[in-house]
Amino acid sequence: MKAVQMFAVKDLRVNEVEKPCPAPDEVLLKIYAVGVCGSDIPRINKKGPHVLPIIPGHEFAGQVVGLGEAVTGWSIGDKATVAPLIPCKRCVCCKGGLYSLCEDYKYYGSRNDGAFAEYLAVKSENMIKLDEKIPYDWGATVDPAANAIHAFIRGNITEKDSLTVFGMGGIGLFAIQYGKAIGIKTIIAVDINDQKLEAAKDCGADYIVNSRREDAVVRIRELTAGEGTSAVVEMSGSPIAQVQAVLAASKMGRIVYLGISNSELTYPKEAVDRILRGQLSVIGSWNSFSSPFPGREWLEAASFMAQGKLNPDKIITHRLGLEEVPEVFRKIDQEPFYFNKIIFYPHGK
Repeated sequence: MKAVQMFAVKDLRVNEVEKPCPAPDEVLLKIYAVGVCGSDIPRINKKGPHVLPIIPGHEFAGQVVGLGEAVTGWSIGDKATVAPLIPCKRCVCCKGGLYSLCEDYKYYGSRNDGAFAEYLAVKSENMIKLDEKIPYDWGATVDPAANAIHAFIRGNITEKDSLTVFGMGGIGLFAIQYGKAIGIKTIIAVDINDQKLEAAKDCGADYIVNSRREDAVVRIRELTAGEGTSAVVEMSGSPIAQVQAVLAASKMGRIVYLGISNSELTYPKEAVDRILRGQLSVIGSWNSFSSPFPGREWLEAASFMAQGKLNPDKIITHRLGLEEVPEVFRKIDQEPFYFNKIIFYPHGK
């Protein structure tokens, strides 16, 4: 089969490799769509994965074409997406159902071969059945949607809240859509890119703020009668935005940090004062899994897509063939261009 293998940082090659054979507890999936996650970019272009060589790609969907002898509940021809985490089931966190915090996990695309390939054998318990009306490329975005929903669960964010979302990548845009779907009345989107902010507006944001051109905190307070919003989700990982998220929260507000930061974060005294005097809660959100595995996040993301409450077409910006993977990552590294969710089609569109 054809697959994209990574041999070193910035070294991606389209090769012919052996088609996988499913183990007794696995299903062979024909990969019809696989997306680029924000974490793939530094993994491929800067830091490298945990093992080499490896086939990257962990946001994907496909069709069941083979079944391990111990697999039940699945049939040839079923359509599915796959949760990429393979938890150990032995550590304290796993035993408590906190699978996102597993201490000895494996992961398709970073610790195990992933889905930049025509086929992949996956654990059957990691699979989520997709409604027939959900296109495969939508199925490949259930992962970022589940990450957004996990942040809402961590922050106990409901329709009673007002919401600010910093960072209009794929997860941020799904947060906007999900917030609108559950009935939040005031949603503010913050980014430094006008194209991404227009996408946020299309996804349901009531207000958009370009923090490169204006003070985001001042503008958010203007939009909320001086109060700030009761929930703030920070998706960018930018230290500037992480501080602004605290300053944009209302009293008793919850700030959820999801964006991966590779920089130190120092709170200015105003932010510390705001946390103390406003009795704010600063909450971490990691990945997208809960009990029963893979979690409510995945089932709800797939269900909302089937109902039309989440629309990945508003987020997908590029649809390309598998052979274009190496060039796309080269361009991301050397010739920055506007994109949001990039989808590759190993068997054609």
